[in-house]
Amino acid sequence: MKEESLKHGAFSWMELMTTDVKSAKEFYVKLFGWETEDYPMEGMDYTVSKTNGEDTGGIMSMPPEMAGMPPMWGIYVTVDDVDSTAAKVVELGGTVIRPPSDIPNVGRFCVLSDPQGGVITAITYVARSA
Repeated sequence: MKEESLKHGAFSWMELMTTDVKSAKEFYVKLFGWETEDYPMEGMDYTVSKTNGEDTGGIMSMPPEMAGMPPMWGIYVTVDDVDSTAAKVVELGGTVIRPPSDIPNVGRFCVLSDPQGGVITAITYVARSA
């Protein structure tokens, strides 16, 4: 991940949650020329999309709690502290849809909604050695 993506407030990751990962991968590879790499994880498979060899986003199956919702793209914004960001969202009139949770070896994230209903994900990445 590029250094500028790790700064507070930067858009850092895009992720597709879909009901048909295989078809989605085929579609986006043909449409944009993306490369993909599969990462089996506990309870699911995760596919990383790459542009010119650079990790740019992910594709995954819809989690059970999203059953019945249409497939969707989500955007991650880097923050210095996910927990304080979640608290500030509430203070500013927004909603915490998914409370801060850990993603092993990646970081800590939460899903937020602004007062108008716009949804975004905030993430604090684990420190990575150079």
